[in-house]
Amino acid sequence: MKSVVVLGGTGFVGQQVCRLLTTHGWAVTVPTRTRSPAPPVTGVTVRELDVHDADALAKLVTGHDAVINLVAILHGDSATFEYVHVALLRKLVSACVRQGVPRVVHVSALGVDEVHPQTGPSEYLRSKGRGEAVLLHSAQAASLDVTVLRPSVIFGAGDKFLNMFAKLQAVFPVMPLAGAHAKFQPVWVDDVAAAVVRALERAPDAHSRAALPRIIEACGPNVYTLADLVRLSARLSGVRGGAGRPVFALPGWMARVQASMMELAPGEPLMSRDNLDSMKVDNIASGKTPGLEVLGITPAQLEPIAAKYLGHK
Repeated sequence: MKSVVVLGGTGFVGQQVCRLLTTHGWAVTVPTRTRSPAPPVTGVTVRELDVHDADALAKLVTGHDAVINLVAILHGDSATFEYVHVALLRKLVSACVRQGVPRVVHVSALGVDEVHPQTGPSEYLRSKGRGEAVLLHSAQAASLDVTVLRPSVIFGAGDKFLNMFAKLQAVFPVMPLAGAHAKFQPVWVDDVAAAVVRALERAPDAHSRAALPRIIEACGPNVYTLADLVRLSARLSGVRGGAGRPVFALPGWMARVQASMMELAPGEPLMSRDNLDSMKVDNIASGKTPGLEVLGITPAQLEPIAAKYLGHK
């Protein structure tokens, strides 16, 4: 039985990836800082450790056939983004090379430029680009077999995107919206999980490597503005009979004021100034990089799926 370590396996995407891996016969190990009473998915082995500890990470990956990295953050300062998106990948590459783990599948983000990462408009995208550069350089220098997936915003039951907008509209009378005109190409979490597993299972030989690009964009079939998605979440969840709340697009300066205030609230902010900067680049397929079709996946439509889980609210 082949074995894989899934970093970030307890998260929204990670749990779906682990479920699919177990059905495909993989032995799955998931590290977590705080061990829960039960694993996130039946049949998964949970190891309590800090993946940012280089020695612990090296011991963790020993004897495995591959590693999947899903660890990412949306909010933080420059040092935190560097720590999570770049330094962790350096440690992961070192661990895999030292322990002879040949295969890494990394989930990054749409809009990343690994060649010129500093051209990204936000620290999130710049750090993601630097992390990709670390991996792809290692793929050449250390013969590490790497696939990078770049998804747009990911939706599905339990997401923190459409669910959040539906919940906000159930409470507030109006929706003053920063980044209202930013474009997204939402992709279903099941399609992302399928892409991770299919990329992982491609044998790392010369023939398959020629057939499978190192970078794949994971996007749904339709493009929406953020305002479109807010209205859609209201319609599908039945807020005001599906009419939702009035959506007001905030001008740039007011959007930054709103984001600054949200950053001051306790807990993880709903929006940050760095998030706003990320939205300066449309979160849609570039047309220059292969999509999910290269893995034999036809991306699912958003509305029929979202209607099922938003309709229960």
